[in-house]
Amino acid sequence: MQTLSAPDYSLMRCINRWRAPRWIRWWMQLATRAGDGWLWGAIGIALLISGDGQSVHAVEAAVSAVAVGILVFHNVKRAVGRVRPREIEPHCWARIVTRDRFSFPSGHSTTAFAVAFSLGSYYPEAMPLLIILAANVAVSRMIVGMHFLTDVLVGSAMGALIGYVAFIEFARYGLA
Repeated sequence: MQTLSAPDYSLMRCINRWRAPRWIRWWMQLATRAGDGWLWGAIGIALLISGDGQSVHAVEAAVSAVAVGILVFHNVKRAVGRVRPREIEPHCWARIVTRDRFSFPSGHSTTAFAVAFSLGSYYPEAMPLLIILAANVAVSRMIVGMHFLTDVLVGSAMGALIGYVAFIEFARYGLA
């Protein structure tokens, strides 16, 4: 396990010691806070207000994907028990409070990509922007010292899969 984690630890140490320019620090902290849920909620509300015929189903699929994602990542985190990077080495500038002490997989990445893929499957023209927003959330979690690279990669992949499956399931019942 230590051999598998060595690249993660090496990258984490480089990131934790990097004195990022102020604009990057601001951007990464904003992206990490956006991943707390308010960005996805605002997008959902905007869709519902738009009056688009499929917006209700799209938001229902996204909410379902997020709910499943939360259940999955919480259970995986407890089973794996991988500590956060900040427990190994303090971060030089980011001070973020978390709800749990485990890092694998990234819950922010899971939910960000679950929303991006569920909504983006309903609105393919918005998919690139949604993926960019989700990727910003995922990258920010590493930059602020909350996660390792593998945490965000696995969380992002899980979220994308869950989001797409939510879309497929809603489409199966004529809700797409």
